[in-house]
Amino acid sequence: MSKRDKKSKAQLLWGLVFGIIFGFLLQKGGATKYDVIVGQLLLTDFTVLKIMLSAVLTGMIGLHALKALGLVELQPKSGSVGKNVIGGLIFGVGFALLGYCPGTIAGAIGNGYLDALTGGLLGILIGAVLFASLYPGLKDGILKAGDFGDVTLPRLLKMKDWVVVIPVGLVIFLLLFWLESAGL
Repeated sequence: MSKRDKKSKAQLLWGLVFGIIFGFLLQKGGATKYDVIVGQLLLTDFTVLKIMLSAVLTGMIGLHALKALGLVELQPKSGSVGKNVIGGLIFGVGFALLGYCPGTIAGAIGNGYLDALTGGLLGILIGAVLFASLYPGLKDGILKAGDFGDVTLPRLLKMKDWVVVIPVGLVIFLLLFWLESAGL
């Protein structure tokens, strides 16, 4: 087995480990419950927002720390307005119809919720097949519309990573603190 194959397998293993941990935390935080998701959509329960902001804060600091240590190389994917609109519509329709996002569907299936298994998993599979079949016609059209490349916030602002990460992290932390102290 080559060094590259070993590295690839190690990356997959780490991805699996962190995926299991994230799924466990989603479940423990209540984000796999339909009522919590709908409460977020109705702006009456901010559990999901707090979980996601915590994940963004942890991931942002962790990834940039690993990058600074030379342990990872960030490779952001190219984006476009068209990709965001199409992706947002697909995500939003599924979220609105079922009350789950892809990550919480997996957690809800783990909890034994049949609506997530039948509607959620089936919806993901149908959506994936539809998108894959339509992709050849979309890739050079609407998905390229408004292409903005592989930009990141530090690149966009033409600043060093930590000059952006620290204040953004502080804003997220303060928002989390405010949400929690306000009882939201």
